[in-house]
Amino acid sequence: MDSLKVYALISIALLSLPTAVLLYYGLAVYFSPTALSPTLLRSIALTLFSSTIASLLEFALFTPLAYLLAREESPFLESLSDVPASVPHPVVGIALLILDSPITPTGKFLQSLGLNFFDSFLGLVTALTVVSAPIYVRASQSLFSSMKADPEVFAMGMGGSRLRVLFSVVLPKSWRGITKALLLSTSRAMSEFGSVAILSYLVLQPPFSGTEPASVLIYQYYSYYGPQTAVIASALMVLVSLPIMVAVRIVGREKR
Repeated sequence: MDSLKVYALISIALLSLPTAVLLYYGLAVYFSPTALSPTLLRSIALTLFSSTIASLLEFALFTPLAYLLAREESPFLESLSDVPASVPHPVVGIALLILDSPITPTGKFLQSLGLNFFDSFLGLVTALTVVSAPIYVRASQSLFSSMKADPEVFAMGMGGSRLRVLFSVVLPKSWRGITKALLLSTSRAMSEFGSVAILSYLVLQPPFSGTEPASVLIYQYYSYYGPQTAVIASALMVLVSLPIMVAVRIVGREKR
């Protein structure tokens, strides 16, 4: 075994050790009826559902942006697309909160349309979409950059617009990569805390009335009941998240 591989194994052990200890104590040592209550299951269901909706919105809203960045070099647009990932995420929550505030013109307009971000499922999905969109855009941009442009040039030479070429020529050939990008963004959305803790600390609309996102609920458990309850809830959340990361590796594996 060469020294590089030893170094790499030590590195991965350092990354995996905290999660392994968490799973051991959360699943085999500690027990708490509070952590295993239906409240946590509803919270995890809310997180999964809202993160999935957010990733689907990213596909609809940001796939053309990723394709444009892959075909046209634009440091300005790339920098703008990275902003949500480069600022503290409570800043994103505050920005969306003021965007929808009735004291601002944008907030008055959104409120007139019945769009409320505060403590709502809409606000939760909006926050998750904004914070995880850079992950989706970067992954999709790398995918499109690796593809040969010849079929696209031919299709545009036949009179197709770039948007039509994207959806009729490019995407049918890149479903594996797009699925991987969507899974990555979903995983990132599930881990979000900062923005949703400010914007949607509690969802008040059915069918999730009175339910907190999983990250917020785990923080509450830690604050109110102590580490033991929070460790159990965190271990269960890890078990829910791991299959998504495994799916990322399976989908991203190319055929030999």
